[in-house]
Amino acid sequence: MDQNVGFFKSIRFKLIIIYMLLIVLAMQIIGFYFSNSLERSLMDNYETVISDRVNLLTVSAARELIDEDSDTQENLNTLLNETFPQTDENIRFGKAQIIGKDFVLLASSDPNDQTRIGQLTEQTIVRRAITGGSSLSDQRINEQNQERYFVKAQPIRPNEDFANASLDGGNTEATELQGAVYVEASIEEVTDQAQSINQIFIVASTIALLITFFVIILVARTITAPILDMRRQALRMGHGDFSRQVKVYGSDELGQLAMSFNELTNKLHDTTLMRDREQKRLRSVLAHMTDGVVATDQSGLIILMNRRAEELLGISLKHVLRKPIIDVLNMDETQSIYDLYEKNESVLLDFSHGEELVLLEANFSAIQEDDGPMNGLITVLHDVTEKEKIESERREFVANVSHELRTPLTTMKSYLEALADGAIEDKEIAPHFLNVTQKETDRMIRLVNDLLQLSRIDSNDYEMDLRWVELGSFLHQIIERFEMVVKDKDIVFHRHIVKQPTFAKIDEDKLTQVLDNIISNAIKYSPEGGNVSITLLHQGNKARISISDEGMGIPTESQDKIFERFYRVDKARARNVGGTGLGLAIAREYVVAHEGEIWVNSEYNEGTTIYITLPYSTFKGGKV
Repeated sequence: MDQNVGFFKSIRFKLIIIYMLLIVLAMQIIGFYFSNSLERSLMDNYETVISDRVNLLTVSAARELIDEDSDTQENLNTLLNETFPQTDENIRFGKAQIIGKDFVLLASSDPNDQTRIGQLTEQTIVRRAITGGSSLSDQRINEQNQERYFVKAQPIRPNEDFANASLDGGNTEATELQGAVYVEASIEEVTDQAQSINQIFIVASTIALLITFFVIILVARTITAPILDMRRQALRMGHGDFSRQVKVYGSDELGQLAMSFNELTNKLHDTTLMRDREQKRLRSVLAHMTDGVVATDQSGLIILMNRRAEELLGISLKHVLRKPIIDVLNMDETQSIYDLYEKNESVLLDFSHGEELVLLEANFSAIQEDDGPMNGLITVLHDVTEKEKIESERREFVANVSHELRTPLTTMKSYLEALADGAIEDKEIAPHFLNVTQKETDRMIRLVNDLLQLSRIDSNDYEMDLRWVELGSFLHQIIERFEMVVKDKDIVFHRHIVKQPTFAKIDEDKLTQVLDNIISNAIKYSPEGGNVSITLLHQGNKARISISDEGMGIPTESQDKIFERFYRVDKARARNVGGTGLGLAIAREYVVAHEGEIWVNSEYNEGTTIYITLPYSTFKGGKV
């Protein structure tokens, strides 16, 4: 939005133009009325002067025309020159004539008309005045010089006293119309006078208009200054600056508007601060939520996403802004945003990629105000990957335990039923059946013990009896014990143990259980005449123990899973050798509890090596 308003588009310019137009219009009306009134007044005065003189001439001419003893021609010329002299400063005459009742020109003030004395007049207005017996006047234009002039024809009628005296003398013609007086007078001087006065009026009006223009500018500035001040403050408010107040110039409507504007500024400032605090609080809540939150508009286009949602979906807000939430959540394309408005149950979303399992639980809630239309959708995303893994492991664990228990129970049931059916009387079969039953019972006991041990590990319901032990001597004791056990299996133990003292703070019983389990597996899966190598060496700040065999080995794809509960590479053979599938899982938990690590390195059909690392010291008590 352009914040700079040009002068010719501003309200100040508009006010100046409006005021000037009003003043010019008023002056035009006044000028028109003044000019017409002035010219009409001057013209009326001019015609009045002429009419008065014509009346005077008419009375005097009537007496001369009735008096038969006088020298009429000479007297009429004298009357014309006295009444309408050519040198009159007030009236500029063209000419004045006296016409008899028979339309004959009797006298004229114009020297050019002397040759026409005694001839009939050509003026129609004179004939009409004599014939009608009434005065006539008109304005005409001289065709030669285009000047306007005034003409008047007035019948010559004796006055009443003179007529009565004539009647007493026996002159009956004294009461009749004796002729007419005809006058032509230029009115250019009247027009020039009116124009001169109009020029003076125009000059005065122009000066007044200029003065008024500057006054209007000052007035417009006074009126628009508060408005411009409020405009500047409104622009500052648009940029978040509420520190300035509008100046109040008075107590009129603009002053009250300025005070209201200042009050609005304060309230808007408080509201903005409150909104910012709420937004910061909301952003903080959204940013620290453990669940992802995605908000959409009414059309299902994403408008908001918190940081946790970006992490869960693996995409930033700027890449999905204004995109349909159905596409972003990889939902069925047949669903619409209106279906999500009505969805009350959570939806499980699979965002797994490669071998990494990612499962999200989505709950949808519509944004609605006072039973109005749906304004948008809030989606809460919860990572249920671990929950699903645990649930899957629980189901697998229950299935494995059930299977592991069912196999020996089924075997025991079969052999016990056979013994109950009479096999116990057979001295050759009965001992064998009882031996199998005893082995299966021992197997069940080992499985239950391992399960109880794992349960204690999971619930941390065990204590570590840590003591400083020299690992070399500790390994020699364990190896010697196993050498006594495998004499009949023709398995050879090879020891590679460093001569330097290697002290570690361990729980002997638990670490013994770990090593027993690993060495037992090495013996179980080694062929007759095979070799089992046990090594202890120093690797940085850790002591590394490795147990290697020459057994069948472990496929590469199974090496990461052998420490999982109930996992067996060869399930059939494992059961034949009496394994429970929990030994390595227990071993890993105990090694981790000793702040160590355990891993495997193996090649199928070439043997397996289990590695264990533990913190150590060359001096008992951890002193270097």
